Amino acid sequence: MACCCGPSSPSPQSTSRYRRVLWIALLVNAVMFGVEMLAGMKADSTSLMADSLDFLGDAANYAISLGVLGMGLIWRARASLVKAATLAGFGVVVLGVTLHNLLTGSSPDAPTMGAVGLLALFANLAVLLLLMRYREGDSNMRSVWICTRNDVIGNGAVLLAALGVFGSGTALPDLIVGGVFAFLSLSGGWKIARQARGELRQAREAERSGATAAESH
Repeated sequence: MACCCGPSSPSPQSTSRYRRVLWIALLVNAVMFGVEMLAGMKADSTSLMADSLDFLGDAANYAISLGVLGMGLIWRARASLVKAATLAGFGVVVLGVTLHNLLTGSSPDAPTMGAVGLLALFANLAVLLLLMRYREGDSNMRSVWICTRNDVIGNGAVLLAALGVFGSGTALPDLIVGGVFAFLSLSGGWKIARQARGELRQAREAERSGATAAESH
């Protein structure tokens, strides 16, 4: 990965293109959050509500990325730590919702799950294709790619859950997918935080080296 070899700030041309892509991704995710949350509540589906929270988290992710775009590595790495904590927090919330529905019982509507899950899959695939050329880079760019990639995986899991609910007549497949969402959020947050901490160490070492060189002159 480029980030392992001392990432630098993107070129002005690349930053401009990347900024447009992030704005498109932010709008798509904000809209899909509202659509999927309403559908999940109506269909009593844990996986749809978990996926909607994932859309909300991604919209926040893109907004933070837009805010630090063009800044130095140390600020981008700090933003990545915030996003890692947010992603892990969503994982904890989804896990709590899943356990609550497991204990209290739920009756998800498979046709609604399938239709909305397919719409979400198309939306995330479109965003993933736009971000394809920006999948490598510092932890900030990497976090955007990881979240979007996890979304596509999650959408496929929602569709499988819909088939499982329809075939079995139980909520168990929906609850399992809710657990998968929680795992993806927690593991993604850990990966982003690990890379961001390494970048912070690298930036601080570079600052100390620069200060030492200046003093010697």
